[in-house]
Amino acid sequence: MRKKGQVWVETVTYTLIAFVLIGLVLAFVKPKIDELQDKALIEQSINVLRQVDSVVNEVYQDGVGNKRLLGVTIREGEFNINSVGNSISFSFIGNYMYSEPGQNYSEGSFDIRTTKLGSDYKVFVERKYPIYDITYGGANNQKVLVGSSSPYQLFITNKGGTVPVIDFSLQ
Repeated sequence: MRKKGQVWVETVTYTLIAFVLIGLVLAFVKPKIDELQDKALIEQSINVLRQVDSVVNEVYQDGVGNKRLLGVTIREGEFNINSVGNSISFSFIGNYMYSEPGQNYSEGSFDIRTTKLGSDYKVFVERKYPIYDITYGGANNQKVLVGSSSPYQLFITNKGGTVPVIDFSLQ
């Protein structure tokens, strides 16, 4: 009888040790996985901004009245069309420090700024258009597109003018 009890005690002890080890591994690995997911999301969002920028320049070069449809997928964060500042931007709060906090960083024509918010980081990516008048829905409106499982259907149109008007609208 005594040997059977000892076997059960050893089994329970080894099982508890295994659970503790799994818990310790997860405690160290999970934050790193979250960080890598945030990095991938930020890089994907910068690529979306590059696509939008490419279409804006294409619409301008092809002349007045030119219109393009672009599918824009935003998984998390916010995509902002700022008519007042003539810019497009993306902001995201997560675990990944994309650039040195508090320092401005340029990547091509995009300005990137990372800000530390407690244990998280806010990454703000912006593309300014000083030679265009950016509008949303034909007026100087600001539009914020938030994370969604389905892509937004974004129209980008060259409306012309002495200062070229580039209009954004959703289908």
